[in-house]
Amino acid sequence: MARTMPGLVNYAPEHGSVELREVGVPEIGEQEVLLKVQAVSICGSDLHQWHGSHSWKVNYPCILGHEFCGTIEQAGRRVKQFREGDRVVSETAAVIDEFSPYTRRGLYNLDPNRLGFGYGVDGAMTHYARVPERCLHAMPAQLTFEKAALTEPCCVAYNAVCMNARIRPGDSVLVIGPGPIGLLCALMARINGSGHLIVSGLPVDAGRLAVARQLGANATLDGGVVEYVKNLGDGYGVDVVIDAAGASATFQMAMQVVRPAGQIVKVGWGPQPLGYNLDPMVQKALTVQGSFSHNWPIWERVIEMIATGQIDLDLIISRVASLPEWKDCFERMQSGDYVKAVLNPHQ
Repeated sequence: MARTMPGLVNYAPEHGSVELREVGVPEIGEQEVLLKVQAVSICGSDLHQWHGSHSWKVNYPCILGHEFCGTIEQAGRRVKQFREGDRVVSETAAVIDEFSPYTRRGLYNLDPNRLGFGYGVDGAMTHYARVPERCLHAMPAQLTFEKAALTEPCCVAYNAVCMNARIRPGDSVLVIGPGPIGLLCALMARINGSGHLIVSGLPVDAGRLAVARQLGANATLDGGVVEYVKNLGDGYGVDVVIDAAGASATFQMAMQVVRPAGQIVKVGWGPQPLGYNLDPMVQKALTVQGSFSHNWPIWERVIEMIATGQIDLDLIISRVASLPEWKDCFERMQSGDYVKAVLNPHQ
């Protein structure tokens, strides 16, 4: 008889189509491992799929969860770098085309055929996950599972701020959207040498804006961003805007407040049409840079930064909960009560 386990399944595109179900323990291939999931972090994209407000294709039914780590329960016959019992954290690119020109350049995150855990294939909000060996990274001994589960969003922020943005020491930086990615982008901007750091949100974001101040933001705003920036420095605008909100209105504001020859980095997703012209981008000769996902060298660097405390996640992790408590965690992340909740499937 096939073994079963509980799994948090997104089973349809309609609002609220997520529930805890009994699912089968996966069978692994020769170059895969069966990972005993020790911690899986809840992402904003999980909330979008829960609400049916996502803008990407989901292969229903699908177990949620792409920010995860654990111990290797079983290793396939051709697995070379790891063995049973190893503590590992997993990347998100579950399926890639190894012959894609992007994969050959190390940019498999940009491979159009890429499928990720939690939407393209079954993810990790369950007891055991099937993971290709190429996705795995060893966890330093001092790194806890709860913090290791946040490696993926930290890599998203590192790629956006430290790789795709051109922040120089002393640059003024505005981060729009104090969600988990926005707060981590603010943290990366501070690590990267930003000068005056601003984080903006909405009145409902009061709790997360307070966290932004603790992370080193010089100013946190729940309105009046344009007026604030006009009175900052020489009045021409901020050097770099990180749009971690993704809404149409936030990109329009970014064009208003960035200085001529400045840069906007868009890391937040949003399916809304713009509804306005892009002439300010031309008039100001702006650089607009998209940033998506991450790759192997970013993961190696970020894991070390978390393990050594350079990336401090104590203010980011709001709760560690059991898998049956998923809905309360989803709701409290949605409301802004939590920055990040981490699920321990075996708790």
